Amino acid sequence: MKTTFPGPFARATLALVLAATAAPLAMPSPALAQSQVPETTEARLRRLESELRAVQRKVFPDGAGKTFAPEITAPQSTAKPVGTPASTPVADLLARMDAVEAQLQRLTAASEESQDRIGKLEARLTALEPAPAAASSPAPATAAPATSAATSTSTDAVAPVKVPAPAPATAAPKPAPAAKPAAPSADRVAAVEAIEKPATGDAAEDEYAYGYRLWEAKFFPEAQQQLGKFVKAYPKSKRISFARNLLGRAYLDDDKPGTAAQWFLQNYQADKQGERAADSLLYLGVAMAKLKETKRACVAYAEFKNVYPTEAAGRLKAQYEAANKAVTCN
Repeated sequence: MKTTFPGPFARATLALVLAATAAPLAMPSPALAQSQVPETTEARLRRLESELRAVQRKVFPDGAGKTFAPEITAPQSTAKPVGTPASTPVADLLARMDAVEAQLQRLTAASEESQDRIGKLEARLTALEPAPAAASSPAPATAAPATSAATSTSTDAVAPVKVPAPAPATAAPKPAPAAKPAAPSADRVAAVEAIEKPATGDAAEDEYAYGYRLWEAKFFPEAQQQLGKFVKAYPKSKRISFARNLLGRAYLDDDKPGTAAQWFLQNYQADKQGERAADSLLYLGVAMAKLKETKRACVAYAEFKNVYPTEAAGRLKAQYEAANKAVTCN
């Protein structure tokens, strides 16, 4: 169906109606304008459209529904939904600083714990070190003269006892050469010569056995020379643990606890499962007690009981109990 536009009369009528309709909107009374709330653009457009449709129905009674779409439409709302506001750069910086401070606190705590453990370990190892002594082990001397050939078995030979190794300790100080001893008297030389040196055909065993006999006869300086010679000449001998320990005993019995402590510690550290390692650790405490190093003596005794429980309750029980009673340990 073709739509026809109205004639001149109809157009004039439409103009009058629009003028009549728009007049009240253009010039409202001051009182009405002050009492009404200003309407929005959307509401105003909707009202104008509805009034225009009413005019169309009056002007075009036969063309109801044949209207034109409005050329102006309401703009789409572009407002963002209300929500959590975006964080500012300052807030992001503060959050990152909090994270860095928390991580720094964790690292500081871990560092302090490590330093505490290291400090305790160093204190424990320092306690096992003997104090410096004026005397030191002598340099190897020539072998004492032999008077006869005889076979002898050392009473210091005991089957080894295998025990777990203790915590590592600091390296033992190397004994320094001692001053040249005074020449012995003729009577002492004769007494030493009376000590028989074994001749079994095993040179290492004979040298050790002779040093043991000198110590047993209380010729401590001569025993120190003989055992020092053996330690230097036979470092791989099966008697090396016995010899180092007995060398420490020779110095301890000669009232030289500082040098004795060095040999005891060296023997203990060289082979903690050696045949006389337990003896050396025990007598290390005895030497420390004679040096008035009570704290170190207690550490040595505690280490001995912890590392060598079988010896502490068996072969060395009497020596351990006597040495432990001589000091007061916390």
